This record gives sequence, structure tokens and C-alpha cells, in this order.
Amino acid sequence: MSLTLGEGDHKYRVREDWAKLPEGWDFRDVAGIGIDSKDQVYVFNRGRQPMLVFDREGNFLRSWGSGIFHRAHGLHIGPDDALYCTDDGDHTVRKCTPEGKVLMEIGVPGEPAPYVSGEPFHRCTHTALSPDNHIFVSDGYGNARVHKYSPDGKLVMSWGEPGSDPGQFNIVHNIVADDDGWIYVADRENHRVQVFDTNGKYETQWNNLHRPCGLFMPRGNCPNCVIGELGPGMPVNRHMPNLGPRLTIVSSKGERVARLGGENGFVLEPGHFMAPHGLAMDSRGDIYVGEVSYTNWPASFGERPMPAYLSTLKKLEKIS
Repeated sequence: MSLTLGEGDHKYRVREDWAKLPEGWDFRDVAGIGIDSKDQVYVFNRGRQPMLVFDREGNFLRSWGSGIFHRAHGLHIGPDDALYCTDDGDHTVRKCTPEGKVLMEIGVPGEPAPYVSGEPFHRCTHTALSPDNHIFVSDGYGNARVHKYSPDGKLVMSWGEPGSDPGQFNIVHNIVADDDGWIYVADRENHRVQVFDTNGKYETQWNNLHRPCGLFMPRGNCPNCVIGELGPGMPVNRHMPNLGPRLTIVSSKGERVARLGGENGFVLEPGHFMAPHGLAMDSRGDIYVGEVSYTNWPASFGERPMPAYLSTLKKLEKIS
């Protein structure tokens, strides 16, 4: 029996058996998820084939990316179905066609900027497009910056520095843009999402989140934002309830609309979250969740032996 999460207008049936992988293949960690205009689902993962593509029923369509990507981290699909693939292990963002042809590369492969220098990139994490097609990159693990690029990949400006004040970051982990041009940044270890205009001017922040890791905001008038929150990362609070891992849905003003999972802390049973990282939503309102369960296991469970199988991809089917 499948698990059901949420209530009212935000009720979902969790499916972990959705994707039909070729025999002998696996995902390992699924870092990014993207959905194109045909509802094809792109799974950016850390297995042998970095990009796996499925239809919305889970039928395998194609794969690509082997030999191109070092460590999958973030995926954004633009209105023209171009894919922006953020590789934190290679310190690059690559714009690709749906078939895997590289159209543009930002960053120098294998050559990170100096740690916390503010220069792009040092383990960049995610990419977003504003309505005028400027490219925004969150950067990331070895920086505390957001970089703004022109549509053809020229650096326009950057903002941010380490810290916890407005406009400062402690692991800038994800980034999305809405139709009005506001830029939303998951400031993970400061437990908040910060909101800026396209010139980096601080507007507001959303609090009462726990290590916001994944963000997804569908385009359109006043959409909700889906936030993937990591669970506790320290032994002292590892088993505490109400800290995640979970999904939280908020309005465009940051008001909580629904919360999915996490009330009992880590639950190692089918349907429950382990480390929600990449998020996307299809045209029917179903939510796809990529998880970095293998990477997160040591931080969450220490020396405890890892199970033979950890779930790293879920489809949450909206129940009408």
C-alpha cells in the first residue's frame, strides 16, 4: 500500500516505483529533476549515466551525459526546453539541448575559483532564469555568492558574502525566479529562503524552515513554491521530530500552505523522505523529488550500516 501525504488541496500519493530503469541500471543520488514542455522528466543523477529521461508514466526514453559531468547537483529547464545543468564537482554550468548537446559552458571545468573569493565558481549548486532570460547561479559550497549572467553567458554582477545578516549566506544551495523577476535563494545553513530583485537588492526572507535544500516554483501568476528540507545533521538532534526531512509548500509571500512528511523525523520505510534535494512539478501538479540519500546517510546516521537500497526518486501524484 502506498503512502499518502498532506491533506485538503495538497494531498499526494507517494510512488517510489514510478521510473522503469533499464535492467542493471540505478540512479544512486538524484541531485536534480527537470520537466520539459512535453512533460518529459529529466533525472540528473550520480549514477553511471548522469542524465536519464522518462515520460510522465515512467517509461525510459534515453540517457546522456557520461564523460561530460563530474558530479550532478542542480537542473533547471528553461521555457525553450534548454537544460541548465549545474555541476558542483566540475565548477561549471552547462546549457544543453534535450538530447544532450552542449550549447554553452560557464566556468572553467576542474578549476575552482579560490575559496570564498566571491569569484565564480567554487562548487556552484543551481541555476535559474529570470523572465528576461538572465542566468542566475547559486555558488555554493566554496563561495557565498549569487552570480548574474547575460543570456549569452557574460558575467553581469555578483552579490553576497558569508554570514547570517540579510544578503549574506551560509551555503547558498538553490535558486529560482518567478514571473515578476524576484529571485529566491535557499540559504541552507541559515535555515531560510532570501528574496532579492534581479540586481541583488534584498527584499525579505522566509523563516521557520529547516535546512532548505531544494526549491521549485512553477511559472505563472502567484504560484506556490515547493521547498525540500533536509533533516537534522548532528548526532544530538538526529532523531528529533518535526525537523524533517520533508517538503513544505508556501505561497508567493512565504506563508505556509502545506507540509508533507517529517513530523516523525527520519523514518526508514517506503514513501518517507531521506534527503530531498531536487524538485520539479509537471503540468498535472504531480511533484517529482530527487534525493541524495547515499551522500546524506553518514551525516544522518553516522556509522550505522547503510541499507542495501535507499530510495532516491519519488513521484508524488496529486490526489484531486
